[in-house]
Amino acid sequence: MEKLNVQSRKENPMRIVTRPDFDGIVCAALLYDAEEIDRPIRWAEPNELQKGFVEIFEGDIIANLPYHPNCAIWFDHHVTNRPDTPFMGLYKLAPSAAGLIYEYYRKKFQRNYDELIHQTDRIDSADLTLDEVLAPEKYPYVLLSMTVSGRDDAEEPYWNHLIQLIRRHDIDAVMADPEVKRQCARVIAQNKSFTGILKENTRLQGHVTITDFRSLEKVPNGNRFLVYSLYPEAVVSVRIRYDGRERRRVVIGVGHSIFNLNCRVNVGLMLTRFGGGGHRGAGSCTVPAEAAEVCLESILATLTANEAND
Repeated sequence: MEKLNVQSRKENPMRIVTRPDFDGIVCAALLYDAEEIDRPIRWAEPNELQKGFVEIFEGDIIANLPYHPNCAIWFDHHVTNRPDTPFMGLYKLAPSAAGLIYEYYRKKFQRNYDELIHQTDRIDSADLTLDEVLAPEKYPYVLLSMTVSGRDDAEEPYWNHLIQLIRRHDIDAVMADPEVKRQCARVIAQNKSFTGILKENTRLQGHVTITDFRSLEKVPNGNRFLVYSLYPEAVVSVRIRYDGRERRRVVIGVGHSIFNLNCRVNVGLMLTRFGGGGHRGAGSCTVPAEAAEVCLESILATLTANEAND
């Protein structure tokens, strides 16, 4: 894929550029309330922005993604995206990017988003209980967050629909929406079958779980926290999958266990060696398929040693 030329415009209508996860959804909902947004959202993944595959214009507001010098305003909370140049917006280490937007625009909101931000902080920082992981259907915000996986662009109409619901309604009304109910039912069904799939494709190497989905025709969707309940002795997980049908690139995701808090590796910092990044406790990188095994070997060596690398 060739890099796109970054262009500026004579006029700078505002556009949101964010990632399709629950934090990104809430970021967009808040920005729609705080600013006059003129254009459709540009959904993007961090590696797409880092590699120059996303056009960034002068009116763009980037949230929950790496900084780009062409943007008008930027909000982020990932440790590996620490800025080294002045910018408009807000960056600091925090549980969610949405929380930073809420802090920045607090006086402009007509609605009280306190509970939404509290729950988004908990979900994005994986501050969840074992019961929330095992039975997310009992917890509306947790279940709702699982309906946004970010892997399928065909889900973009749902992401946009969810943003408007969150802006206008409380959680009970959001969960009563027919499309949200359909998406939640899908997630509940997926989670029921995911335990078996996870066990079949996961091995334990010392205190590291390695889940490799590359042998499967389609990457299964399911509860990303479930692995920590199935392997309580593990302190960190590694998940491997192909990026797209062409199978030319491999995504490697790494996360500290949210129940066994004994991993000392700064995951985001470690993954910068492979063009990725993230938080101290979770992150990912995307590498060419032919380089995946070498990268994995290095990542597993670091995780097995379990030495602090801050």
